[in-house]
Amino acid sequence: MKAISFDAKESIAVIDVDAPSSPCAGEAKVKVHRVGICGTDTSAYLGKFPFFQFPRTPGHELGVEVLEIGDGVSNVKVGDRCSVEPYMNNPDSYSSKRGRPNCCDDLQVIGVHTGGGMCEEFVLPAHKLHVGNGLKFEQLALVETLAIGCHAVNRADPKEGENVLVIGCGPIGLTVVEFLKIRGCRVIMMDMNQDRLDFAKSEMGVDATVQVQKDGSELQTLSDLTGGNFCEAVIDATGNKFSMSRALEFVAFAGKLVYVGVTADNVEFPHPLMHRREMTIMGSRNALVEDFTQIIDLMKEGKIDTDAWITHRTTMEKLAEDFPTYLDPASKVLKAMVHITE
Repeated sequence: MKAISFDAKESIAVIDVDAPSSPCAGEAKVKVHRVGICGTDTSAYLGKFPFFQFPRTPGHELGVEVLEIGDGVSNVKVGDRCSVEPYMNNPDSYSSKRGRPNCCDDLQVIGVHTGGGMCEEFVLPAHKLHVGNGLKFEQLALVETLAIGCHAVNRADPKEGENVLVIGCGPIGLTVVEFLKIRGCRVIMMDMNQDRLDFAKSEMGVDATVQVQKDGSELQTLSDLTGGNFCEAVIDATGNKFSMSRALEFVAFAGKLVYVGVTADNVEFPHPLMHRREMTIMGSRNALVEDFTQIIDLMKEGKIDTDAWITHRTTMEKLAEDFPTYLDPASKVLKAMVHITE
């Protein structure tokens, strides 16, 4: 069968690999229809992602169809359309036993730490499949990326009417917006790029935008927008150490700051500011089972409009040619989708 290989830095090939065997007990074999491309895939392609080794098949945002199930599988049946929870955790680990498999210390993410789903078929634990019959495969491939934003919002747990600042107008920041709107929050978005902010306001319906300025005047702008109180919750989706260090300035007294973006650098901030305002600072990693379930239900209810998300489409055969163009900001990629099989 065919598969995509990131075989070296900035090199993509379509390769022939052995088709998977029948699933063992507790497993399912799936046919891959659609795969979304995210920032992790881009970093891996550029040779910048620390957990990714060449050669490897990428792909962890997946819309699949169940082909065959192993003994003891009852949560899915042949023919089911599913989203894939790509976080392969050790159920005996400390965090997994505490109900937090998303941050298991033995975590292996398919398409990152191990071979991924950018292939025609593969086998995985059946309990990592989330049934979404009635949805398009493209919608199911969006569930994982949406789950990142959903989990971050659940961590912040803002209330209806509260001011929430989302820093970073990339795909993850925009997924955060989706779930803040569902909660009825007043959403303010901050970014350096005015075009992205304009998109967030016109297409995503954010209530206000703040462009980052060289003179730091965005602090006063945000103060004016919130009556001088700043925001009950701030979610930083930039992965930029400078932004992450400054984010505390925008948090209200007794507010929360959630880092959903990741940086390998140190994040530094003045402790008196955090202490005086009695902030809660937390990380948000991956997503939980209930996040996937919530998103699929919201999609079925029509409360998440996925039409605006997919801006580019390609095939396995064209991916090597198209992928470099997605790195160009002028292409305005929000989400590129790879068609694997029909």
